[in-house]
Amino acid sequence: MVGIVSYGTYIPRYRIKVDEIARIWGENAEVIKNGLGVEQKSVPGSDEDTATIAVEAGREALKRAKIDPKKIGAVFVGSESHPYAVKPTGTIVAEALGVGNDYFCADLEFACKAGTTAMQICYAMVRAGIIEYGIAIGADTSQSRPGDPLEYTAGAGGACFIIGRDCIAEIEGTYSFASDTPDFWRREGQPYPSHGGRFTGQPAYFRHIVGATQGLLEKLGLKPSDFTYAVFHQPNGKFPMRVAKMLGFTKEQVKQGLVVPYIGNTYSGSSMIGLASVLDVAKPGDRILLTSFGSGAGSDAFSFVVTDKIEDFERNPTVFEKIKSCEYVDYGMYVKLRRKIRFG
Repeated sequence: MVGIVSYGTYIPRYRIKVDEIARIWGENAEVIKNGLGVEQKSVPGSDEDTATIAVEAGREALKRAKIDPKKIGAVFVGSESHPYAVKPTGTIVAEALGVGNDYFCADLEFACKAGTTAMQICYAMVRAGIIEYGIAIGADTSQSRPGDPLEYTAGAGGACFIIGRDCIAEIEGTYSFASDTPDFWRREGQPYPSHGGRFTGQPAYFRHIVGATQGLLEKLGLKPSDFTYAVFHQPNGKFPMRVAKMLGFTKEQVKQGLVVPYIGNTYSGSSMIGLASVLDVAKPGDRILLTSFGSGAGSDAFSFVVTDKIEDFERNPTVFEKIKSCEYVDYGMYVKLRRKIRFG
């Protein structure tokens, strides 16, 4: 039985409200909030980046599981905002967590699904007996051009999952669906990404989420009603609810894992933080669906079955407790923290 042994999350405490961003650009905040299903987003501090976020999430996961870091055999960090173009984030994280020198390590990048890809790799390595425990992290400080629609949702945060055999949630199965769909991209040296507007919806997000989820359900012989919870990638608050309805899932199944209205789209951390929020309240026997999405494009789908070990697992502070612990900033401070003022 291989699955999630422990998990941890980190969400920066700064927030900026959609109303404040709309005020600067002279737009109707209510129209934007209703259209996106987002009220506010998280903002990283001046000394926070993907590496620091990953470290904090990893420390929480290790502390909760009471695992000796030296037993970690692999560290994979998925992100599209690694702090270095040439230098791994993974080794920084492993060193900070106290992992020894005998471990597999790599940085992964597949837009917003790089973290779930890390989970699949760790799952395969544990099942194969290559490692005892593996760390899979999805973390981002997502970028957005000033005035671009992305600015209303691009947040920051991350989640860490330790994969092993003595698990609180067994991985019942996983399935991936991918294609060359250029809906979102950022070339080397460019500070902000470009996107295909409405093209990012049907041919990208919806096609791949549906493809991966249906593939997993067929593979396992399951149906939506077999799941207690469902978590989908959250670029905004509308897409996950719409795709859930398309697939036959209810609002109640999706509600607990829907964190984007309060912290924005944390990219590689998005669906993983949603999963962590579900695990915060899950009970033995609950079945959880997770389907990520990464532009370019692809989706990873998982089915988890919660085990009895969840009852003795330390789950505080919860994701929603962290969401509530925040400090709001105005647009000027936001621009400063995100280093959007460029000289020369």
